[in-house]
Amino acid sequence: MAFYVKAVMFDLDGTLVHTAPEIAASINKMLAELGFPVMPQNQIESYIGEGAQALIMRCLAANIQGEPDGALFERAQALFFAHYADNVTQSKPYDGVVQALSTLQNKGLRLACVTNKPERFTIPLLDKCGLLDFFEVVVSGDTLPKKKPDPIQLRYICAKFNVLEAEAMLVGDSLIDVKTAHAAGCYIVTVPYGYNQGKPIDHNLVDETIPSLTDLAGLLT
Repeated sequence: MAFYVKAVMFDLDGTLVHTAPEIAASINKMLAELGFPVMPQNQIESYIGEGAQALIMRCLAANIQGEPDGALFERAQALFFAHYADNVTQSKPYDGVVQALSTLQNKGLRLACVTNKPERFTIPLLDKCGLLDFFEVVVSGDTLPKKKPDPIQLRYICAKFNVLEAEAMLVGDSLIDVKTAHAAGCYIVTVPYGYNQGKPIDHNLVDETIPSLTDLAGLLT
């Protein structure tokens, strides 16, 4: 199947960059300082995708068997942000990402990055990975009043590019990305290697699934 699009938007964590090891290490340092036992990386990875607040809330809830109060959450968030600031730029892009983005850019496509990660972590990470210059627009989790799965981020990018939502594609790794693209009226292509709570995405819900981002250019006319 071939798609005619003018803009391609990419999720960050689990799509462009393998961030789970650094996120898990920071979460476990946070938990240790709070007096909680550390958690396996795969468990923490299953909580990634809806932003830092949701991640922290889930990790705390798993330890206290309930919802944390505001004071505990605020302390936990401050600890996590401090630790993650120390190692966020250690994450690496997946194989083929730079090549894929370069190919798409050379085809004249407008490229954007859209993530629920706070901007204070998004920009340094993209810069360190050598990806920042590929994107004309970067929308982080705190850029707008809402974030994925709300379609506001995708609609904002389309407006910036002056393209219709039907002329844009989101590439992601999770059901959150699928729901966001559907809500915005964009095409959705997924990769199978990212963070979707350890579950495969139903192929019937997406326009295409590709094993590597290097396969994306072949889908676009």
